[in-house]
Amino acid sequence: MKPIRIASVQFEHKSGNKDYNLKIIEDFCRNAAEAGADIISFHECAISGYSFARNLSKEQLLAVSEYIPDGPSTAKLISLAAKFNLSILAGLFEKDVDENIYNTYVCVSKDGLLAKHSKLHPFIHPSLQPGNCYCVFELLGWKCGILICYDNNIIENVRATHLLGADVIFMPHVTMCTPSSRPGAGFVDPVLWDNRHKDPTSLRIEFDGLKGRAWLMKWLPARAYDNGIYVVFSNPIGMDDDQLKNGCSMILDPFGDILAECRKLDNDMVVAMLTPEKLTQAGGNRYKKARRPELYDKILGSEHASEQKVAWISPSN
Repeated sequence: MKPIRIASVQFEHKSGNKDYNLKIIEDFCRNAAEAGADIISFHECAISGYSFARNLSKEQLLAVSEYIPDGPSTAKLISLAAKFNLSILAGLFEKDVDENIYNTYVCVSKDGLLAKHSKLHPFIHPSLQPGNCYCVFELLGWKCGILICYDNNIIENVRATHLLGADVIFMPHVTMCTPSSRPGAGFVDPVLWDNRHKDPTSLRIEFDGLKGRAWLMKWLPARAYDNGIYVVFSNPIGMDDDQLKNGCSMILDPFGDILAECRKLDNDMVVAMLTPEKLTQAGGNRYKKARRPELYDKILGSEHASEQKVAWISPSN
């Protein structure tokens, strides 16, 4: 494998405005190409917007959703990949001929669709169907995987994707700054976003605390470290419908160290180089070889009562 350069982006999308969001995606693709990136990664449902979907009927969500690879947004991404000689990863709502709807993330190159992953644990809308398989594919000589947002909080998904061969896992999210039972969680007041240029300090305190980045740092580096993988985390910043998100798009190496992170209180992009030697140098590589599956294969595969959330609580509730 040769070193590759990957860009991770944060931007404020507009709910349901695909033309606007694709224009922002195009601008960042241009920036990434100029910065020498080979691959660029955007957040979950970056094309369509995300949280607004919880207030749609199934018919309205079907109207927002697209066929893949035959829909216009995938075609647009492929044209951008050809224009800028990049591989592009981005998310949108997908539908099939039976009117099933999925939260899907695609990877395209100038040659067309390379891979797609449907979120295994969707919950923003009751009509969303869960995906039922892992996604591992080759990209520029590297084995890559995709897990969307909540998929990554179930640690077995990350381990399984890595055991299937993925040394790089793209982890697109729309996360943080939402209610939870954990201490310190909650929404961030949108007024702070509106006032960010006059008072960035108050917003940064909220974004970097337990509502945001401090929570992310509890688990995201562990996914990279424990498995000895590169992690490409992408997350929106700004208003997602009526909820404020804090960005922090970043790339982590197999040691769990942050190679590059978006820190602007605005649209932003970072680029990092991935080199293959870290995959074998990292502790996760040794831990994988030291596993004794005969001790826990029946435990990990045992039946249990599954619990699935339907949607985040709205600030108006």
